Order: sequence, then structure tokens, then C-alpha cells
Amino acid sequence: MGLRFRKILKIAPGLWINLSKSGGSLSVGGKGATLNIGRDGVRSTLGVPGSGLSYSDRISLRRGAARPSAISIAIFVLALGLAAATLFFK
Repeated sequence: MGLRFRKILKIAPGLWINLSKSGGSLSVGGKGATLNIGRDGVRSTLGVPGSGLSYSDRISLRRGAARPSAISIAIFVLALGLAAATLFFK
């Protein structure tokens, strides 16, 4: 069994930094939709809060890579909208 380390630093509502043994990442979003930007690329996650159900997809930003799926784009837009809403309406 391996040792794990994880620390989350909240910067602002809807914006936080994740730190672990393997590196760090930046997350944007809120309950239900999150966009995570790390060394392995961009990951979008859409979930139903409190249910344990979620869908996660990797978004490639490299030139010549396959275009992101429609659901990835929708999650991306939703996560940014939730982040903006939590920043402006709190």
C-alpha cells in the first residue's frame, strides 16, 4: 500500500490549487462541473452532487489532436460559468 499526499488550497470561490506528491494542478468550477488543468492536460468533470455519479473526459489542446467531444465542450463551458457565478454572486 502506497503513501498518498493531497492538499487543496482555495484561492477564491470556484478556483483552487491541488497539490500532491506527483505535482500540482489548478481547478475551476463548482458543485456539479469542474475543469482541472494539470501537467497531464485538461480534464473536465460533470457530476450529480451528492449522488457519487460523474462523467470525466480529457480535453486535448495539442495541435493535430482529435477535436474535443461535444460533451467535453459543454462541461468546459458549464464549469467556467459556475466559477464565474460563484465569484460574482457571493
